[in-house]
Amino acid sequence: MLATRRFQRFARRHAAPLLSASMLALLTACASAASPRGSPVDVSVVDRDSGRVLQVYTKDGRSYVAGSPGARYAIRLSNRTGARVLAVLSVDGINVISGQTADPGQTGYVLDPCESYDITGWRKSDTAIAAFEFAALRDSYAAQTGRASNVGVIGVAAFLEKPVPPPVRSLAVVPEASTPPAPSEAPRGSADFDSRRAQGSESSAAAAPAAKSGSLGRMENKSEAAADSLAKSTERLGTGHGQRERSVTTHTAFERATTSPRAVIEIGYDSYENLVAAGIIPRTTGYAHPRSFPNVAPDLGYVPDPPRR
Repeated sequence: MLATRRFQRFARRHAAPLLSASMLALLTACASAASPRGSPVDVSVVDRDSGRVLQVYTKDGRSYVAGSPGARYAIRLSNRTGARVLAVLSVDGINVISGQTADPGQTGYVLDPCESYDITGWRKSDTAIAAFEFAALRDSYAAQTGRASNVGVIGVAAFLEKPVPPPVRSLAVVPEASTPPAPSEAPRGSADFDSRRAQGSESSAAAAPAAKSGSLGRMENKSEAAADSLAKSTERLGTGHGQRERSVTTHTAFERATTSPRAVIEIGYDSYENLVAAGIIPRTTGYAHPRSFPNVAPDLGYVPDPPRR
């Protein structure tokens, strides 16, 4: 598959330098994207081997996709606005750039106006990622790093960029020609515009990290039949730490317009069989037993390797 070489930037906390990864540049948003109304970003999941966008299933206002064990996938982020947008991305409750337990105030990817990118893996360095691939729960990166309870959710916190204020302009006043001022006097009718004072009234500090009032990518299900369905379904899917791939980065800067996200997008995922058992994908025959999804838990380097087994 031919791809145009692009750069995708991601932001670090406390206005530290941002990085950009070499990804696929896509011109149109996907019909199977998931995003709340008014969100600046669309999110969809793509099977990398077939190029197919995974179908989004909805239940109780939440979105889900079905994955296949061993399949590589990408998270497609599409900027719906005419300005740059920061997308803080997590998989299984883990920030895909830093490897930290996810929080909206962390590092994320910066999308240029009206453009889309495929995020294909856990960032390992300025030049490499470890591919996202659906894996059995025990083989997921989250399980191997002691965070198995957070699997099953892709989360995105989207931020708008703080507008750059226009430069302050001063007006020059020409003195009257008939009464030129003495050299030691100020020109008559002159005006003093203190642009530095005007500029100083505006704060240039970076936006503070978002408050940890909630978990990014929280998925809850209050069904009383969840325990029964767990026994009947197959093992849960997580996201593994796949093979290394080349992905070049560069640096940029991004200041958030607000400390809280403009929108939070969540996509739950599991095997087709488990989603059927949960009642998310309708059965052709028989009764669908619902089951619950775990909650995703709410400063930087890159994603570390999982422990050796």
